[in-house]
Amino acid sequence: MEPPQGLEAILPDVVELTKALIAAPSITPAHGSVFDVLEAALRPLGFTVDRFVAGEAPDGPVENLLAVRNAGPGPHFAFAGHLDVVPPGEGWTSGAFEPEVRGELLYGRGAVDMKGSIAAFAAAVGALPASGTLSLIITGDEEGPATYGTLALMDRMAAAGLTPDMCLVGEPTSAHRLGDTIKIGRRGSTVIDIEVPGRQGHVAYPHLADNPIPRLVRALAEIDAIELDEGTDWFQPSNIETIDLTVGNPATNVIPGKASARLSIRFNDQHRGQDLIERIERIVHAHAPAGIVRGRVYGEAFLTEPGTLSTLISDAIEVETGIRPELSTSGGTSDARFLSRICPVVEFGLLNATMHKLDEAVALDDLHKLTAIYETLLRRVYA
Repeated sequence: MEPPQGLEAILPDVVELTKALIAAPSITPAHGSVFDVLEAALRPLGFTVDRFVAGEAPDGPVENLLAVRNAGPGPHFAFAGHLDVVPPGEGWTSGAFEPEVRGELLYGRGAVDMKGSIAAFAAAVGALPASGTLSLIITGDEEGPATYGTLALMDRMAAAGLTPDMCLVGEPTSAHRLGDTIKIGRRGSTVIDIEVPGRQGHVAYPHLADNPIPRLVRALAEIDAIELDEGTDWFQPSNIETIDLTVGNPATNVIPGKASARLSIRFNDQHRGQDLIERIERIVHAHAPAGIVRGRVYGEAFLTEPGTLSTLISDAIEVETGIRPELSTSGGTSDARFLSRICPVVEFGLLNATMHKLDEAVALDDLHKLTAIYETLLRRVYA
């Protein structure tokens, strides 16, 4: 495939590559031109690029990219990330997909989440001699259902006999200063829908109806009283939140025929998602035997115990920034929840202050520093 016009001249400059990626609109699920840009950046660096589309509606199709550079004996280090972005929304100072430098900042959707870190990794690799095996695991659907993204890439890798020794996910983990935080784990996430059926009727004749609301409220009260755990050395306490309660009854004289609720549970590594769904189901059925409970596990909790990988990354950060990062498991989910099944995985990237916001922006200096950190890390991995 021919690179987009003029791209050869900008590589491996991290700022220009970030601009080129931002300029390729890629609202989730991403496909097409943004992958063209990345592929054109990676091929001159010695990578074999495998692009493929996986899945069908409603969660697909999804485009993914697996790039591998095999340079003989040595560790297999993987970098994972996503090219898709959330919708930009209205009210940007300049176009969301029209990268613009104002002062010391580069603006554009995906600047920090996470096209900037993908560009930084490519630029870091461009400064290194080929050694060992390097792979980039890049999906077009991390911000969406993630059904046919990283999971499909993992299947592709397994079919090719590729198993990384360690993996870095370039999510924006830094909170106040580049390098202050890396993520060594994440809590799990499950969403549970509850529906309690009743029998509609006139409020003046309650004996001829069956109001589902009291049963649902009693079930929710018992659920709300649950203390799942007190947290662990690395995780905060798990929590159950009622995020929706719906009856949908516009009348003032009608007992409704059903009542519904939705729960969101964020849980640490003392729990499994399916176990939590079954626990909620038991409570609901104790109050409403005909109640319907539907749960979906979006990710299990995982922890990469502090060790070789987190030390390598922390050392590289300290060399380039002078600070020692905090090891954290805070925040939402990421595709590291999948990759943790096959190898140790840690997340580290840019500042997260503007991700998903209007006028998302990255400091130009942070792009260069992140490139330097990734380069130092890789030199130590392949030393």
